[in-house]
Parts: sequence; C-alpha cells; structure tokens
Amino acid sequence: MKKLLTCIIAFVMLLVFTSSAFAQKRNAFKVNIFSPLVKSVSVFYERALSDGASAQLGFFYTGFKVTDTKFSGFGITPEFRLYPGKNPDLKGFYLGPFIRYQSFSLETPSIDMNMQEYTAEASFSSFGGGLLIGGQFLFGDVVTLDIFIGPSYNSGTVKVDVGTEDDFSLGSFDGFGVRGGVTVGIAF
Repeated sequence: MKKLLTCIIAFVMLLVFTSSAFAQKRNAFKVNIFSPLVKSVSVFYERALSDGASAQLGFFYTGFKVTDTKFSGFGITPEFRLYPGKNPDLKGFYLGPFIRYQSFSLETPSIDMNMQEYTAEASFSSFGGGLLIGGQFLFGDVVTLDIFIGPSYNSGTVKVDVGTEDDFSLGSFDGFGVRGGVTVGIAF
C-alpha cells in the first residue's frame, strides 16, 4: 500500500508542475488524506460537465478491522455535484448526491459449540447512497482542497463460507452512517 501511495503522490506532483498552463480547471485528481488512518487508499477524479455541475468517480481499497471483523476489499462511488453560481472552475460550496457499491472479504476469530477456535470467513457486498455537502477550494490555481460530510445508507448481503452471519460485525457498512473526508489534489 505504501508503494501505491508513493506512486499516487508522484503522479499528483507531476500533474501539478505540468498543469499550470491551463486557464480553466475542468478536471481534478484527488486523494483522501485521512484514508491511511483506516488502512485505506481513496482516489477521486472529478470532471466539470457544465458551469455549476460536475461528475466525480471515487475508488477505494481497504484492509482494516471493525471490532474483531477484518474487512478487505474495494468500493466505487459515482457522484454528481451541483455548485451554485455556475462556477466553471470546480470550486466553491456544493451538494453532491452519490451512490456506492462495496465488496469485501470478511474474517473474524470465533468459537464453535465445542469451544474450538476457528476463523469465520464470508463475503459482503452492499449498495447505497447519500447526499454530501461540501466545499472545494483552489489554491495557486492548481491545488484543490475538498472538505465534505453527509448522511449515507447502505444495504448489503453477507455470504458466509465458514461460521455464521452472527460472527461478523458490519459497523456502518450496513445501514445508516456518515460519509466524510478531506481530499487534496490537483486541478487541470
């Protein structure tokens, strides 16, 4: 994961140095700076569709624990953004309805009826959506800072390979939750 993060940072720096020649910023490539705290990598690409509207596609890969349940997998998040004021430069406050698909492998330690320890295994996939409110700011005509938060809802299914569904703690990956983050990136 460190190699992937290093490659992403190198790519962002390359784009920062080569993109200053463009007047309007109609594209942005961003990374969530808090993702490493939960052992994840989150990247986003945003493209202006018209003045005041854009589409963003996010992708994350993770491998972390919620209580004793280890999640490893990915998610894809398409999002539509509405910027008031017909701003063509992907900056300002916005509303962002989104949908999200997630797919994970789950593992957790468990004990059977004979008091024998084993590792419960399952797969989990969910589909959901929500609405973000956020602000994206442009510094030096190249660097973006995007801060967002909003409610979300996910509904998923667990397919158990070893153990029972009760072995797994799904946290906010199933049901109501909050999606939030802070990204930095480059506009070009």
